[in-house]
Amino acid sequence: MLEINDRSEKVIDPSGGSNQTRVRAYNERLLLSLVRRHGSQPKSEIARRTGLSAQTVSVIMRALEKDGLLLRGDPKRGQVGQPSIPMFLNPEGAFSIGLKIGRRSADLLMVDFLGNPRQSLHFNYSYPVQEEIFQFAQSGIKELTSKLTEDQRSRIAGIGVALPFELWNWAEKIGAPPELMQDWQNKDFAERLERRCLYPVFEQNDATAACGAELIFGQGSELADFVYFFIGTFIGGGIVLNQAVYSGHTGNAGALGSMPVVNEKGVATQLIDHASMLELENQIKKDGLDIPFEILKEEDWGVLGKSLEHWINETAHHLAIAVASSHSVIDFEAAIIDGDFPSDVRLRIVEATINRIAELDLQGISCPKVYSGLVGRNARAVGAASLPLFSRYLLDQSVLFKSLSAG
Repeated sequence: MLEINDRSEKVIDPSGGSNQTRVRAYNERLLLSLVRRHGSQPKSEIARRTGLSAQTVSVIMRALEKDGLLLRGDPKRGQVGQPSIPMFLNPEGAFSIGLKIGRRSADLLMVDFLGNPRQSLHFNYSYPVQEEIFQFAQSGIKELTSKLTEDQRSRIAGIGVALPFELWNWAEKIGAPPELMQDWQNKDFAERLERRCLYPVFEQNDATAACGAELIFGQGSELADFVYFFIGTFIGGGIVLNQAVYSGHTGNAGALGSMPVVNEKGVATQLIDHASMLELENQIKKDGLDIPFEILKEEDWGVLGKSLEHWINETAHHLAIAVASSHSVIDFEAAIIDGDFPSDVRLRIVEATINRIAELDLQGISCPKVYSGLVGRNARAVGAASLPLFSRYLLDQSVLFKSLSAG
């Protein structure tokens, strides 16, 4: 289940208590979640899947349709009885804002009820200064919401924030002044933001948020269990068990960047030292290329040439070991690799990782399947934006599967 830092009980509903933004009752959330996962659904099918009576489903569906959360499709006529009317989520039924705070950039992303990006803003920096990002978030939220109608603004579920775990501990690796990074330890960013905006704020680790986005909008509909790697400035990840993100008793499960690996000198290091975007930057410097690092935000990395090829091979070598190590602990269905890079680079990394796995001694474990992530570069921001939607309207994947098995 996606874990959230829920402060909504302290926030006054910005729409004055309208049905659009209040937290829905359990059965309403169950119906919305089933429609979200399975697409358009006739009422008879929803009744079968949930175990609710047809009358109860009809009452709830009418209420959800009246609130603008569901739309009805064209009647489908069968051979016997009344025509069935499929129901599906209204993209305009709810909106949410995701803020991804990274070590080199921040992104604001507004999504609709289906998780489709509607608007976005980007902010580059050398290192994350909390006050600068706070100002970006404030002005950005104002800019994004100003383009909405009054009704659309009343349907904003909240703001999700995704940021690295203990961001202040990475000052040395990214060349940031330690005194500025301490603000992240001493000041609660999400709480500050909530005090200054109209909407409830939810917070989660950035890699966990990306994993949640893949579970909800990517490969999650096909896989019950997987280990997830997201390559940003540093590599991170997440774990999905039984269709739910597993965070562990301290919330740090899936801290794959800290996984021990051995370098070429036989010294134990961590995965972040060999499979992160920062290592690509170091490789570019080492090769003496006069290329601004801003190119890494572009969609064409062809100019990086041999530097990119070397980085992909190095990344794939250590990812292969990390994937095999993960599978030796939990027999995952698959490993998923995604990151803040163009889709062609992601496919090259996945292919190279598969080839490296084939070279390993896998005696005693099953050969891991490796897939490319489907959400892509925006995974952390999309995962952040999904937090308010789930808090107010939806249920986690594991509940849906339990409901299906019961039916």
